[in-house]
Amino acid sequence: MTLEEKAALCTGASAWTTTPVERLGIPEMLVSDGPHGVRRVPDIHAMGAKSLPATCFPTASSLSSTWNVDLIREMGEALGKECIALNVDVLLGPGANMKRTPLCGRNFEYFSEDPYLAGEMAAALINGVQSMGVGTSLKHFAVNNQESERFVINAKVDERALREIYLPAFETAVKKGNPWTVMCAYNKLNGTYCSQHHQLLTDILKDEWKFEGLVVSDWGAVHDRVAALKAGLDWQMPGPRERDVQAVVAAVRNGELDESVLNESVRRILQIVFKAAGTPKKGTFDTDAHHALAQRVASESIVLLKNNGILPLKDPQHIAVIGRAAEFAHFQGGGSSHINPTRVDVPFKELQSRVSKAELNYAEGYPADNSSQPALIEQAVQVAKSADVAVLYIGLPSFKESEGYDRPDLDLTDQQVALIKAVAKAQPKTIVVLNNGAPLDMRAWIDDVAAVLEAWMMGQAGAGAIADVLLGVTNPSGKLAETFPLKLQDTPAHINFPGENGEVSYGEGLFIGYRYYDYREMNVLFPFGYGLSYTTFEYSNPKVSAKKFRDTDGLSVSVDVKNTGKVTGREIVQVYVRDVKSKLVRPLKELKGFTKVELKPGETRTATVKLDFRSFAYYHPGHKAWI
Repeated sequence: MTLEEKAALCTGASAWTTTPVERLGIPEMLVSDGPHGVRRVPDIHAMGAKSLPATCFPTASSLSSTWNVDLIREMGEALGKECIALNVDVLLGPGANMKRTPLCGRNFEYFSEDPYLAGEMAAALINGVQSMGVGTSLKHFAVNNQESERFVINAKVDERALREIYLPAFETAVKKGNPWTVMCAYNKLNGTYCSQHHQLLTDILKDEWKFEGLVVSDWGAVHDRVAALKAGLDWQMPGPRERDVQAVVAAVRNGELDESVLNESVRRILQIVFKAAGTPKKGTFDTDAHHALAQRVASESIVLLKNNGILPLKDPQHIAVIGRAAEFAHFQGGGSSHINPTRVDVPFKELQSRVSKAELNYAEGYPADNSSQPALIEQAVQVAKSADVAVLYIGLPSFKESEGYDRPDLDLTDQQVALIKAVAKAQPKTIVVLNNGAPLDMRAWIDDVAAVLEAWMMGQAGAGAIADVLLGVTNPSGKLAETFPLKLQDTPAHINFPGENGEVSYGEGLFIGYRYYDYREMNVLFPFGYGLSYTTFEYSNPKVSAKKFRDTDGLSVSVDVKNTGKVTGREIVQVYVRDVKSKLVRPLKELKGFTKVELKPGETRTATVKLDFRSFAYYHPGHKAWI
């Protein structure tokens, strides 16, 4: 390859493709936004055009609530099949950033506040997609935890917090999933743009973690192409960027850039380009089967937050269905992950189809905008009064939660809060179904309602999943992958978010999410790992494989779990570790393993979780090592 061809290869040819070299038989490689669906635009030069129809699966905050890595891998396989049918070589996802604060507008695209859970989920999705011969792009590396000033903000993070909280999910995904690509973040990390961060991209990712794929920029994240190449950023997107190509050529010729650095990026890009070319892109995908899978994923992700015994509904005769989200499903977030679904199930119709003998009456309850409309509330109250039970479908509007901006608060709209309170006052048997991507402040109404379902951004088939949970066809088994605080002021990053003067200090250090609330002994609305069921479980006979062991040898933990209720259910066994002799401060407990078991009434199974060296280790900045 000529110097000019090599420089051109390291920058995109369009918004979505690599630069081909026809004379050498080097094909182009096409990538597409994800991560919970394939956002394949027909025109490779268009950024925001309407994409081709694809299955919109539940978003990451929903996926993580399943705690089911096998199911997430199966979803990844379906995504891979759709990529093949839509001529996509690499799907841009998953996102493995930590949920430092519930205000981040993009939290619906991220898995958890816990790095272990996030890493396992990301690895499962990657392995599923790539088993089909299609690549993934693990993003956004790293410490990309807010939308406010996301292109320029400098995240100041101490080394322990970086190593123990913000990098482990990426490390797990790289080592267990081997993603074809890793996407750098927009922001600065401790003063250096992530696109130019040698320690991050080369020292840690490529050398320490042995990452063999290519590093791609987030779209528009490169500020200095030559500096980015030196740091380890192989492929700049989007293209074309002729000025940057010529800057690389000039840097090599004047000695500023060693050509061996450019050659290494070319090698990594070509390796992935030809790997992608090895999977023929053609055919169709089974839209019905993938829709059914999307419903199954949504079913396992629903978290039953509150239930006074009203659920599951038993032979309801007259149901008031209230809330705009019952007719206009709120099933995905805004921004680059917005999918053009193959179809969308309507919550009202899905519930109606399952209780054909019951009478269902609908009231809109709240408008699409942020206006106050008391007449809609009054109509809803009248509908609720005449029914046996009221089901409120409440979707957090996209103007409150989306990529591109952070949330100002944890609140529903004023109209939605007033609606819930008014309906609950008129109808004690009120059930609230929530569609949102992150925690909500529920203090104003949680005590007034009979039950609450957290259904998340549930994907195109989520409506049927909700109906099945309401009616007991499905026993809810989801558990929270993030803490729901009582109020915004309680959250660990509150005084440091979103920063000022171009900087944000991660002053809470290691203590985000449940690590913070545990250490402070603070009450929360719903804790990490929480979720109710229609059955009950009993734990007994806990065992460890050894009372004394070398930390490098690891350990197995087992416990017998019995379904003591009357219906089949799934229980998530969570294993936490606590260090009582560490010389450095450590959280009171940290998730280090989990498994999901399905049990029939009266059935007992032994759940076993293996712990390894890293389950017990912490990062020591003085030694620059895990100990």
